[in-house]
Amino acid sequence: MNGVHYGVPYQWGSNVLMYSTEVFKEAPKSWNVVFEAMDLPDGKPNKGRIQAFDGPIYIADAALYLMKHKPELGIKDPYELNEEQYKAALELLRAQRKIVQRYWHDAMVQVDDFTNEGVVASSSWPFQVNLLVSQKKPIASTIPEEGATGWADTTMMHVDAKHPNCAYMWMEHSISPKVQGDLAAWFGSVPAVPAACKGNALLTDEGCKTNGAEEFEKIHFWRTPVAKCPSQAAGCVPYYRWVSDYIAVLGGR
Repeated sequence: MNGVHYGVPYQWGSNVLMYSTEVFKEAPKSWNVVFEAMDLPDGKPNKGRIQAFDGPIYIADAALYLMKHKPELGIKDPYELNEEQYKAALELLRAQRKIVQRYWHDAMVQVDDFTNEGVVASSSWPFQVNLLVSQKKPIASTIPEEGATGWADTTMMHVDAKHPNCAYMWMEHSISPKVQGDLAAWFGSVPAVPAACKGNALLTDEGCKTNGAEEFEKIHFWRTPVAKCPSQAAGCVPYYRWVSDYIAVLGGR
């Protein structure tokens, strides 16, 4: 923030497009399979077989898609939207609602939906992908041509922490290569400590690549949309609007 680094980096990852390899013999090239009504490669409609993320920040996924498919909107950053760009993102999401089977929030519920409810494509985390693959399910993931949103988790200590020494010890422990590698193997994330990518028995030397370490440049990391933003002279739509409007989208408004 203003050039000052707060907190201790923990792990990062991308919001991948998870898909059924029984439906898609080749990885989908675009996020359009979850944003627009269409027949999928198996000849059946995607309606009722795709999911979207249950969170206001998902508006950025719609904006990222529009950056590629409606360049005339002039979106430079999916988290910095003027009124016109924001309206276009909401319109895309309202259209998407007509084909969504469920807005996912719980990773384990999504795993069950791909296993038992006929869902074949959705934004997801590597955690769900790795879990389903480990269960021998016909699942894979990709980062489509538009790129993807992502997340970077950071540990922070409360200003009034009662036991700051213990907190510092925990943060030091959290960035040890062994812990970083084990955590990345379990969740499907990428370590904040590059040394963790080699020599970890659980993660293996290919694990960081599998979890998206080489895709960093394609990832637009989650951040809170604010009213004053660099790319828009007239200002941007702030996060409180994202929250109320996404609730409206989920409610069919």
